[in-house]
Amino acid sequence: MYRRPVLLLTAAMLGAPAMAQSGGGKLLLTGGVSSIDGAAGGGLTPWAVTGSYATAGEVGATAFVTRAKTGNYGLWTYGAAVGIQDRVEISLARQDLDTENNLAPLGLGGLHLKQDILGVKLRVAGDAVLDSDTLMPQIAIGLEHKKAHVGNLGPTLFGPLGAKDSGTDFYVSATKLFLAEGVLVNLTLRATKANQNGLLGFGGAQSSSVKVQPEFSIAKLLAKNIAIGVEFRAKPDNLHESVLGSGALKEDDWKDVFVAWAPSKHVSLTAAWVDLGRIAPAVQPKRQTGAYLSAQLAF
Repeated sequence: MYRRPVLLLTAAMLGAPAMAQSGGGKLLLTGGVSSIDGAAGGGLTPWAVTGSYATAGEVGATAFVTRAKTGNYGLWTYGAAVGIQDRVEISLARQDLDTENNLAPLGLGGLHLKQDILGVKLRVAGDAVLDSDTLMPQIAIGLEHKKAHVGNLGPTLFGPLGAKDSGTDFYVSATKLFLAEGVLVNLTLRATKANQNGLLGFGGAQSSSVKVQPEFSIAKLLAKNIAIGVEFRAKPDNLHESVLGSGALKEDDWKDVFVAWAPSKHVSLTAAWVDLGRIAPAVQPKRQTGAYLSAQLAF
């Protein structure tokens, strides 16, 4: 039988509460935190965990809504995921970035950049809980197929940039729980062509090749149902030399500092301070920092 500290630590780290052992199922069941792309993990990046409470022979589900507001932009994300036998995860998410009037100098005032994301994740090795006393991490591979929507502005916006309105990210994640230290660490490597996560299309006239970008998360347990942590997500810079001028659409890396709270076994809340760097810096040169709040229900 797993020890109670394992139960509490992992539940807090992954944004899900502990559950008592029932029948032949696992002692620890976790729904995970939903990332902005819909996959289970941190707020900015997927982890090797599969969302929901599903264990062997079971199917579970999560639903989430996220709001991020920086100085000049607002992002809504919402979606759902299904976890199958703690092995497979299928997720759907919709993103809506409100640019307000910040792109008016480009003739794009009031533009909403929207995107649909279909994600699939497969756990291929390890178990974050069973292997917590070894060096073996839990490992998963996944993909996120993204389709951007800007209405009739698609040819006007993406055409001159040499970008496409759809693309697929592939990633591998390794999640390691260090029980004695009360720490969870995740490393994800993502192969992508996405500009601003896909909201500005995929690839560009100067660079249309796939780039491998690192993503990193670390979380520390403060109490049995509260954890704090940091995340970093490197971004490609396909549009740095665009038709709008050198640096006009330069893309910066993302980072955050977060706190996750699990008030009950079916609810998790995550709040964060986020730094999304400069978005369209030639138009709005200051860094986009602000608040992030996400709520998830797990079944």
